[in-house]
Amino acid sequence: MDRTKIKNIFWDVDGVLADLNYAYYYFLTGHPGYRDQYRGLKWEQLPEVLPIVPEYGALELKTHPEQGAEMDRDFCADQSFFTNRPLYPNVIEVLTELDALGYRQFTLSATFDVEAKTAYLNDILAPVTDFLTIECVQHGEFMHDTSKADGLKACYGKYQLKPDETILVDDRIYNQHAAIESGAHPVRLRCEFTTGLPPELAWIPEFENVAAVRDWLVGG
Repeated sequence: MDRTKIKNIFWDVDGVLADLNYAYYYFLTGHPGYRDQYRGLKWEQLPEVLPIVPEYGALELKTHPEQGAEMDRDFCADQSFFTNRPLYPNVIEVLTELDALGYRQFTLSATFDVEAKTAYLNDILAPVTDFLTIECVQHGEFMHDTSKADGLKACYGKYQLKPDETILVDDRIYNQHAAIESGAHPVRLRCEFTTGLPPELAWIPEFENVAAVRDWLVGG
């Protein structure tokens, strides 16, 4: 990838801009349906409760062996937990700097509640919505759907973008495939509980935070 040709950045939100693991922890330990079951749960035990499947590569409520579908439904239904995902450090500053450098920036989230997710993003990202375009698409039943790739392709047409001038920054492994399928360049964020890339995707650049992505882009 020639980084000097990149003009457009699609940021995933959960695990990239915002800490979804934080939301999951306080959901499990605070929701009336689960707090007794997970009383005393330690932060580092999250992967024991939510086993990370290889194609996902990150924590997900739906991967709970017995209660996954129920947990996901309860999480999405309660806004006090659904929106409890703070931005990672320096997100606003990094996005602002990249805007000043001329990059077009978007968020692209596949979600089960488009209206709720869009409202949350407009609120938490309010300082940068004058230049950041927020897009949410409806997610399918599980991780094996084409919502992310379809959303990217739709945005290329809607905003007159060239895929080969575009990166998708995402933590989920299956969304690296979505970026490739859409013609964009994949970039991976590694938050605390993410697992490694499979051998066939080992060429994808990985970073610990958005500031490192900025430094990589600007370094040319």
